[in-house]
Amino acid sequence: MGNQEISIREFTIEGRNAVIEAFRSGKPIDKIFILDGCQDGPIMTIKREASKHDTMIKYVTKERLDQMSETGKHQGVIAYAAAYEYAEVEDILENAKKKGEPPFIFILDNIEDPHNLGAIIRTANLAGAHGVIIPKNRAAGLTATVARTSAGALNYTPVAKVTNISKTIEDLKKEGLWFVCADMGGTTMYQLNLKGPIGLVIGNEGDGVSRLVREKCDMIASIPMKGDIDSLNASVAAGVLAYEIVRQRLN
Repeated sequence: MGNQEISIREFTIEGRNAVIEAFRSGKPIDKIFILDGCQDGPIMTIKREASKHDTMIKYVTKERLDQMSETGKHQGVIAYAAAYEYAEVEDILENAKKKGEPPFIFILDNIEDPHNLGAIIRTANLAGAHGVIIPKNRAAGLTATVARTSAGALNYTPVAKVTNISKTIEDLKKEGLWFVCADMGGTTMYQLNLKGPIGLVIGNEGDGVSRLVREKCDMIASIPMKGDIDSLNASVAAGVLAYEIVRQRLN
């Protein structure tokens, strides 16, 4: 089945036993919605499994669950499963090694909109990046919407999910990567040396790159803008910066 045909329904799991089974079978679960105030045995089991797997839990009203439910049998719990398996950071580095290229990695600091995430993964693939790293919490995961928007790129570009973006940047620095983040107050991207092993850090749609992550970056790049509005959409900014990196790598 092509990614264009992926149905959201395939990745929504409803009901207590179904959600517990999904965890125990190793299916990657991105987010769980639980009826607020529900504390019985199966729900407590689901909460334990969620914390074991670092899965985000949202507590919601019965009305909200009823709206989300496609079967009408949610029993107070609905899970969103990832549409794709996550890779490990090591797989991304291995991908670069296999291609005989210096690593080029996208690091996304809390992108929340699945359409933005899908578009960025698509750009990463077309720009020749070896993979994308996203955080476990407070961000979009690999849902069916992301898969559709990526237009097939998820089949080729590994995406790893990590607990701590700052620590991952530190670990990758030991592998020789330099990091550049997109921020309005930085140096114009054309004046920076973006060659060699590089990580491109793109921040949240509203707040940009968080202070802790920005402090870990070696360079801060700004995109020259001539218009009357003050910023670019996160996925467009990712594309503009990625292609400056591509231009420098080609030279």
